[in-house]
Parts: sequence; C-alpha cells; structure tokens
Amino acid sequence: MISIVHTGLAVAALFLSAAAPTTSVHLGTEEFGLSPKQLVVAIDKVESLISACMREQGFEYVAADFNTVRRGMASDKKLPGMSEREFIAKYGYGVSTLYTGEPPQLAKGYSPGKEGLGARNVDIYRKLSPQSQVAYDRALFGANSGATFAVSLEMENFAFTGGCTKKAVEQVFQPDQLKDTYYNPKDALVNKDPRMQAVLRKFAAEMRKAGYDYTHPDNVEQDIYKRLAALTRGGAIPVSQMTPEQRAALKQLQAYELQVAQKSVQLSEDLVDPVKDKIEEELFGRTPQ
Repeated sequence: MISIVHTGLAVAALFLSAAAPTTSVHLGTEEFGLSPKQLVVAIDKVESLISACMREQGFEYVAADFNTVRRGMASDKKLPGMSEREFIAKYGYGVSTLYTGEPPQLAKGYSPGKEGLGARNVDIYRKLSPQSQVAYDRALFGANSGATFAVSLEMENFAFTGGCTKKAVEQVFQPDQLKDTYYNPKDALVNKDPRMQAVLRKFAAEMRKAGYDYTHPDNVEQDIYKRLAALTRGGAIPVSQMTPEQRAALKQLQAYELQVAQKSVQLSEDLVDPVKDKIEEELFGRTPQ
C-alpha cells in the first residue's frame, strides 16, 4: 500500500480513537456515534482507502465524496413519488423483497448501493467486459455486492462487507464497530431511560400478540438481513441462479418481511418514536460537533 494510505491510516486511528464516546456529552448523533463532522472525515478516509486498494488490484475507482455517499444512505426505503410509509407497505424494508443479488451498478430501479457509488464509478463499471465486471466486483465487495459502503454505513453493520470495502472500513472504524453485534452508543443510552424501557415492553407485548418475537424495532430489519444472508450465502447467490427450493424460501421470507415490517413500523410510529424523540431531544437537543 502506498505511503499516503499508511499516513491516512494512522490519522484515522487517532481520529476515531479520540472520537470514541464515553459520556452522553461526547456522543454524536450520526451513524456509529459520530458527530456530523466526524462522519464526513470517516467517509472521506474510507473512500480514499477504497480507491487506493482498487488501484492496487488494477481497477479504477473514484473516491466518492460525502454528498454521494450520503445520497446512497438517504435513499434507503425511498423511491421517487413514494413516501417511506408507502414504501414500507409495498416492499417492507426492501431487504428480501427487492433482492436480486446482481451488482448494484447494473440496477435499473431502486438501489441505494448504486446511488452511494456515484455516477462516475457506475460508468466505469459498465464500460468493462462481463468478465472484468465480475473481477471488479470481487475486488470491491468480496462475495456480497449488496454490502456497499453507503448501505453498510446506513445499517451500522459492516459484517457483510468484503474486498477493498472491508479493508478500508477495518482501517478507519474501531474493532467493536465492525462486529455484527455493534449497537450505536447513542441508541443504547436512549434505551436505558425508564420511559423507553416501558414503551419497549409494550412494543414486545404487541409484537408477541401478532406472532413475532422482537423486543425492539431495530432488531426486526437486522433479523431480515440475517435470514437473507443465510439463504443467499451472504448475498453470493443471485436470484437468477437460485434453485427452485431457494426461490420458494425467498418468497416465504419476502412475505414474512412485508407482514412483520408493517406491524413493527406501525408500533414504532404509534408507541416508540414519540417517546424516543422526546428522550433524544432532552439528551441531544444540540447536535454535538
């Protein structure tokens, strides 16, 4: 790896070590407990490292700027002319219901991953031969082309990343932030509030009445991702290559996702979100900088 990457590595480690929150005063309100400024720095560092890594693999990758990655993150559960509530009603979380297993660069419709990669990288990819596209995806994503940086950052889950994307986030984010069990310290602090604990008990009880075993709205979408990963070997099996049995299992998961997502979102809006918003306003009335 070239020297500028090693320098960036050291700076990134110092930056995120210093940024690690220990009290509510220092908790950022962005993904992984970062402040808005820290998030910008982290995104820039990861994208620069991805670009350098891809160059070493013999491919061109233009480091996406913050606005591009943010667009990919913000496009989650959103389609033109459709509200998020309408999206949930039609697609659930959009995890298994919109899964194709195909590279995001070739997506024609909804694709936060494609948005987060940026138009220049999509154009670079589409000019490659089919064989080179396969090698490019392997270098950039590893086995799971759906685990782009923007999508994984929005999910606060880097467990499914691979290739240069994984190498980059490993050099910028802390070890505990790379684990599948990571939970945002801001959210953990909110969950400790007695008011939140009370409303989460109501949420769990209502979910049980509907036949679901979840104790927090955050657990539901993550569970769908895990079920899909188990079915598709971490996203390595596209729908076009599934066996009849796998397609049947995917349809069952899609039906389950639609049902559980609507119930969870409804309860979140009616019960959890009003309490959560009040607690967050009390704790983070002024966004940490």
